[in-house]
Amino acid sequence: MISPETAELRILDAAETLFYGRGIQAVGMDEIRSASGVSLKRLYQLFPSKGELIQAYLRRRDIRWRQKLAAYADAQTTPEESILAVFDWLHEWFGEPDFRGCAFSNSFGELGATSSAVAETARAHKEAFFRYLAELTAAAGKPAALGDHLALLAEGAITTAAITGSAEPAHQAKAAARVLLEAAQPSASRAQPSPAGGA
Repeated sequence: MISPETAELRILDAAETLFYGRGIQAVGMDEIRSASGVSLKRLYQLFPSKGELIQAYLRRRDIRWRQKLAAYADAQTTPEESILAVFDWLHEWFGEPDFRGCAFSNSFGELGATSSAVAETARAHKEAFFRYLAELTAAAGKPAALGDHLALLAEGAITTAAITGSAEPAHQAKAAARVLLEAAQPSASRAQPSPAGGA
């Protein structure tokens, strides 16, 4: 008899592989049972509905995705380097053999119109990503609006990479991000005061 913790881990691992790889609506609970090796009874004890399993899958993926990104970007020397490293990390992610775009955009596309829980989870993930880039932008002393611009570049790269099957959009977005960083003036809080004029 496996422990509840092990059973939950197996179920979530199976759900992530199948939901992300094939789509949420295409996968039934019986397939999750088969892939996880957990009995259907135990599966429903831990996740009484498919909706609850979907939410658990998305919440875990959100935490893991953002932690991996932050660990990579925050290891850089300067905030500007951290911003550009976001796109390097995306390039690595796009090159993974199982990459098929953003799990949250995918889930919203499938269920956002009918599931308020899925829609809210997807929005929360995007908002957290935008906040992270806003924090990096503020640390670099750049205008707040730049954070949104950079996030939209990243979002476009994710979608394009998923559709084209190429990791190159990450490099293209990084080049655009570099241009935006170089063109952005320091934020008002970081701008140096002008010398006082003499009378």
